[in-house]
Amino acid sequence: MRKQVAYLGPKGTYAEKAAHILSKLANFQTPIFVPCNGLHSVIKSIAYNNCDAAVVPIENSVEGGVTATLDALWKFPEIFINKAIVLPIKHALISDGELSNISEVLSHPQALAQCSEWLSENIPNAIPLPTNSTSEAVNMVKGSKFRAAIGSKSLIQIEGLKELAFPINDVPGNCTRFVLLSKESNSNSNSANITSFAFSLISNKPGALLKAINNIADFGFNMSKIESRPSKRELGEYIIYIDLEINNQNNIKSFLELKNKLKPLCKNFVDFGNYFSENVELD
Repeated sequence: MRKQVAYLGPKGTYAEKAAHILSKLANFQTPIFVPCNGLHSVIKSIAYNNCDAAVVPIENSVEGGVTATLDALWKFPEIFINKAIVLPIKHALISDGELSNISEVLSHPQALAQCSEWLSENIPNAIPLPTNSTSEAVNMVKGSKFRAAIGSKSLIQIEGLKELAFPINDVPGNCTRFVLLSKESNSNSNSANITSFAFSLISNKPGALLKAINNIADFGFNMSKIESRPSKRELGEYIIYIDLEINNQNNIKSFLELKNKLKPLCKNFVDFGNYFSENVELD
């Protein structure tokens, strides 16, 4: 049966590229790709069993964690990360008009943030307007001489527009990690090099978080990421997201022991799974 894979659409986004790459790495045979309007729609498609898998951005090297994805993983603990890739991100300024006439710049909020310095230096009076995706932004500027969009160069050919500037991202090494989500856990995978989880603490007392972090250090794990998000229940209550580097079956066994040490300290603990993450170069 062909897998249905949801991603942040429409066509031409980096998410679509990531969906094709991750589906190939997962050995999906002729998958059906389902573009969704907004990250929340992508997450719901897998959470409510409308698709077999979903591809979403989870972290950017400039802007940090993608909050919609992190919040969804906490909200839907039955969803697991199966694979991850890191894609280099190079944004173009795309329009039907000329740079000197641009007064509005449209794009996904992350893309706008990743190009904020360039925009302030080159078109400081242009108003940034957020959209659901870079592809949606490019579609919205067609026929306009005063609007421009930030997106992938591949969108220029799709929409028949022109490139005003490239690359415009503030950091040359800008990259985004995309993850493949499903309801099947591969926690015992021997090829995994990352394990991800999140927890909230039982009490907000001095040293509570330090005690949890010390347990991680005692087992010899290296944290490749630690990030906090508000629980949305009360001010001052946070969820801690952590990625640990793992490299063999012994590490996975140690992580199971670590979980047993951490859980008594936690109000809630969600294991996102063990998975392999790799860097991918685009053509």
